[in-house]
Amino acid sequence: MCGECEACRRTEDCGHCDFCRDMKKFGGPNKIRQKCRLRQCQLRARESYKYFPSSLSPVTPSESLPRPRRPLPTQQQPQPSQKLGRTREDEGAVASSAVKEPPEATATPEPLSDEDLPLDPDLYQDFCAGAFDDHGLPWMSDTEESPFLDPALRKRAVKVKHVKRREKKSEKKKEERYKRHRQKQKHKDKWKHPERADVKDPASLPQCLGPGCVRPAQPGSKYCSDDCGMKLAANRIYEILPQRIQQWQQSPCIAEEHGKKLLERIRREQQSARTRLQEMERRFHELESIIARAKQQAVREDEESNEGDSDDTDLQIFCVSCGHPINPRVALRHMERCYAKYESQTSFGSMYPTRIEGATRLFCDVYNPQSKTYCKRLQVLCPEHSRDPKVPADEVCGCPLVRDVFELTGDFCRLPKRQCNRHYCWEKLRRAEVDLERVRVWYKLDELFEQERNVRTAMTNRAGLLALMLHQTIQHDPLTTDLRSSADR
Repeated sequence: MCGECEACRRTEDCGHCDFCRDMKKFGGPNKIRQKCRLRQCQLRARESYKYFPSSLSPVTPSESLPRPRRPLPTQQQPQPSQKLGRTREDEGAVASSAVKEPPEATATPEPLSDEDLPLDPDLYQDFCAGAFDDHGLPWMSDTEESPFLDPALRKRAVKVKHVKRREKKSEKKKEERYKRHRQKQKHKDKWKHPERADVKDPASLPQCLGPGCVRPAQPGSKYCSDDCGMKLAANRIYEILPQRIQQWQQSPCIAEEHGKKLLERIRREQQSARTRLQEMERRFHELESIIARAKQQAVREDEESNEGDSDDTDLQIFCVSCGHPINPRVALRHMERCYAKYESQTSFGSMYPTRIEGATRLFCDVYNPQSKTYCKRLQVLCPEHSRDPKVPADEVCGCPLVRDVFELTGDFCRLPKRQCNRHYCWEKLRRAEVDLERVRVWYKLDELFEQERNVRTAMTNRAGLLALMLHQTIQHDPLTTDLRSSADR
């Protein structure tokens, strides 16, 4: 389509040409599938699509106007009697008739294209008669259904494509739904038919199994009501349970004996863990008293801070955290600060705070509103929520001195704390050692409590009502009461 000629600018179908009568919206079979002849482009459409065939019914000259045609070359001009004409109406009503050749002066001169071929009337008659079926070319056209000759509805007709395909899909969906519905209905009828027959015939229903009940049972049940089922279950318990309890008491249970031994071992471990925890609490208070007594010592200026260090100033070691070379005299100070810097980049948290009765200064437990967790580092070692206090100039180091690594001498380091590189942060490390041991003991106690709970639950369920009713030990020899082997005794 060029979009410039009069046919391209036309928006309505005439409703009278053979192409319009073939459309579904005008009641046609939709086999030709072409646009209205008055809407065929004058430049790009086939020549045979632009004009009405001579077989169509003519229209009076007062109702139609001739449509200009492109002139053919003089050597290929057909006879007027063999050429088909095309008429067009300004209002939209169009009829077909054989039109005489208009004079060349009134025709619009247009260049010829390769598609300009003379129309063969016999071929068109065969086409209208249905000689060309669906195996031909797939022609496209409007497919909306509308009344045939109603001009008001014809103006409101909208071009809709693939209506036929949509109708086929909708029909297939309806058929599939109907098939599935029929299959479900057959299945329901197959399984519900016996029940319906039983309901209609109460004599065919079985009798209720309830004690002393003569009513018919409900469909799909052995009882007429829930009360009958509960009564029968209670009678079974009263009848079977005393005998099972007597059998349970006559023969010893090996699992019960193993459970009792396991409980005794768990209790001994719990007692030792509690003793260890009390010892760690005592060490905790002793350490606090030592730190408090060490701070009361006087500073001695005559002692040298580099006592015992090497005189080689060129010696260097590498930091375990950052890998930088450092002087051995300040190695502890640098490593502690470097470790705190890298450790503060990671968070360890839990959704619940620590609640241990009698525990003092264990976890940090600072709440983080972003992650909604509580910090679970040791309080004395948490670099994220605690900082080392600023050391005054007159504070003494106060670290307890030892002999042969483990033997305490009873004396304290009296160097100024800022100058002592050998005992850097000794209070924090001693406190962390004690607190870490306390946390381990608490974890051990929690594990022992969980084991005890599991063993007690197993022992309770072993002699419960459900276990006694479902399980039974058969004694083939009534004189033998101990069923254990000689190795287990």
